[in-house]
Amino acid sequence: MKILSIAVPCYNSAEYMENCINSLLKGGEDVEIIIVNDGSFKDNTAEIADAYAEKYPTIVKAVHQENGGHGQAVNTGLKNATGMYFKVVDSDDWVDAAAYEKILATLKRLISEDKAPDMLLSNYVYDKVGVKNKKVMKYVGAIPENKSVTWEDGIKLNKSQYILMHSVIYKVEVLKECELELPKHTFYVDNIFVFKPLASVKSIYYLNVDFYRYYIGREDQSVNEKVMIGRVDQQIRITKIMIEDYLNMKVKSKKLDKYLLQYLDMMMCICSILLILEGSKESLSKKKQVWQYLKERDERLYKKLRTSVFGIGMNLPTGVGRFISKTGYKIAQKVFGFN
Repeated sequence: MKILSIAVPCYNSAEYMENCINSLLKGGEDVEIIIVNDGSFKDNTAEIADAYAEKYPTIVKAVHQENGGHGQAVNTGLKNATGMYFKVVDSDDWVDAAAYEKILATLKRLISEDKAPDMLLSNYVYDKVGVKNKKVMKYVGAIPENKSVTWEDGIKLNKSQYILMHSVIYKVEVLKECELELPKHTFYVDNIFVFKPLASVKSIYYLNVDFYRYYIGREDQSVNEKVMIGRVDQQIRITKIMIEDYLNMKVKSKKLDKYLLQYLDMMMCICSILLILEGSKESLSKKKQVWQYLKERDERLYKKLRTSVFGIGMNLPTGVGRFISKTGYKIAQKVFGFN
């Protein structure tokens, strides 16, 4: 069995996908790289994927599907995964070789010692175009290093230390246990990917290495501010799905519950501030509708999020409210990397 299966969703990615795949090939026979061609048609993404599969038949799989969006590409990657662990690396990103080697060595050791964690976390780097000093997202001080821990073992994630797709490696059986299935033709599904499985995670291992290089710079990127405002309906859809996931979870850990609520708080913040930034009557009406939806689904959850600092700020028609909204927006920018 492979140690790590890595899904690489590709949609018209010919310009940059080879840099990503070449960085992943350094994992050798310990990994399988599943290139998912998501209905590309503008370039030779499909041919590049097939060429890698032919050249590295024991490492690379090329899977072709009709366009279903990022979420469906991740679903396809997971269905084709044969490794013990699973990670998603977007085709315009890449990984650091030294950190990669250390992660694989760590997983191999933990598996041999019968101590394989349900989730491994590492750092990621915001590789923003034009920025000399790249920001590194670390979990130092928030999660104990180099040992398997539970949510009750001193994990203290603050509002700038969210678990994102860039930082997480899940055990495949955890993803199957929670029946993870991401929606088709919808952006921002990575939030569901890191959120829904957490109730099934019993052990966490944090390795303090700068592994994932998260490229930021394309104007059409999904986390670009203007793009996010234009796709706010999809952000709302994802947030509603996450609310439903939370309400269906059986969370025993108070610390995990606190983190999940913190994550939902941020998602409501992002929806609200994007609608505020758009500014039309229709958008402001949508903001009210999102909060009303939450209230109708669960009064207790509504009260918790509505009375948070962000919740109060997003619903105050005053200068103070706008200040709190902008503060929340700045935190969201730092956490999710849009500009």
